[in-house]
Amino acid sequence: MPESTPEVEETSPDGLDLAREAARAASLAPGVPAKRRKGSGAAGPGRRRGRSRFSGAHPDDRDPQPLGFSLDRLVSYRGWETDLRVQGVFGRWGELVGAEVASHSTPETLTDGKLVVRTDSTAWATQLRLLAPTLVRRLNEELGHGTVLVIEVLGPHGPSWKKGPRSAGGRGPRDTYG
Repeated sequence: MPESTPEVEETSPDGLDLAREAARAASLAPGVPAKRRKGSGAAGPGRRRGRSRFSGAHPDDRDPQPLGFSLDRLVSYRGWETDLRVQGVFGRWGELVGAEVASHSTPETLTDGKLVVRTDSTAWATQLRLLAPTLVRRLNEELGHGTVLVIEVLGPHGPSWKKGPRSAGGRGPRDTYG
């Protein structure tokens, strides 16, 4: 009675078959990369034609990216560099100018390189006007060249003489002095 051989179905190779084939090829010719099987050109599940299935030893766009790199790309793509510099001035004011100066002054606006700073007294306004060139240099060192070009120093807000909803639009307390 002749022995019957089982029929072998032709299937696409799975990961284990591919690993065995690569190991066999590597053992036959050490130092020579294993070649692909001729029948494995069809795109399988999760595979694209013409592209490698694995990223390899070197990083590429498919690998996880550091968060800082991704945020830098987003900021430059959206054009937020200037806005972040402005917020850097306001958020780090005490660190950039020192605790004493920061306790007597606050930045109000930064537009087109012009920083407007409000002080709590006229004496501090004068002091800050004298320190303005030093502050411009310091701010540009920390935030990038050209962020701040000039500093405009304003004194404290004057008192409001308006006392209620029906006040007359006079000159303040001087209008009753004859």
